[in-house]
Amino acid sequence: MKAKTVLPAVAMTAVSMVLTLAVVVMWLGTAVPWPVALVVGLGIDGGWLATLAYERRLAAQGDHSRVVTSVGWFFGLVAAGVLVAHALTAETSAAAWLAVAWLPVAAKALWLVHGLWERTALTPAALGAIQGIQQEARDEAAVARARLRAEAATEETRLTAVTQAGARVARVQAQTAQALSHAWSTLETARKGEGTGRALTSVTSPVTPGVTARWELPVWGPSEPTSAPALEAGPALTDAALDALVDEIRHSETPALSYREMAKRFRASGHSASEVRLRAAWNRVVVVA
Repeated sequence: MKAKTVLPAVAMTAVSMVLTLAVVVMWLGTAVPWPVALVVGLGIDGGWLATLAYERRLAAQGDHSRVVTSVGWFFGLVAAGVLVAHALTAETSAAAWLAVAWLPVAAKALWLVHGLWERTALTPAALGAIQGIQQEARDEAAVARARLRAEAATEETRLTAVTQAGARVARVQAQTAQALSHAWSTLETARKGEGTGRALTSVTSPVTPGVTARWELPVWGPSEPTSAPALEAGPALTDAALDALVDEIRHSETPALSYREMAKRFRASGHSASEVRLRAAWNRVVVVA
């Protein structure tokens, strides 16, 4: 892995140093003797290479010097400036010389990248541990997502079932209420009809002359539980006494009371008798009348 960063930096450094030395010798060789131009080129490349070597030594010791780094960048910029100046003053191939003028700065940047890689490089064991931790975290996240999706699907199914059941109950209640309302309306209409009284009178008059039938609708609403009928505290009434009492209550008002009103007043007055005996006494009294 180290070769992937150090080899490009070494190659770029070699190319930039050779190019800088060649340009300095060709450019200054026309104005000064070529040994002087060679010394100038070697000085630029030597300063650049010396600061680079010192930076690499400090990096190997885990240290860093801003002064050395600044000097190294200075020599790199000087080399790039020489290449740019030569490209601008060249009579031929100025664009080509200008295109390679960035090589010293590029070499310095590659060594900077290599230094960053060295400061952040890890051993294979550490990399394996990190990969294992990341894989474990990914596995846990995937399991958590799957669990959440499953719980969401289950909750959605439960809510759908509850909603459908509630809708069915509501429909049944609505249909029942509608049927009861229709039946109650029919009963109320029949009770208030003009021919209802005459029809009931025509049916009851032959059996109980002089008695006007009274028809009342039952109460539709909450009902209260009735207690068990109390046992008769005293001796049971004889048939004759029961007939007399029923006849007396029946004729207590005009017109004569119906069986329901008579039975209600009979029990309200504190008397007790079974429904069978009371109905038989009523029939006997009505027949005699």
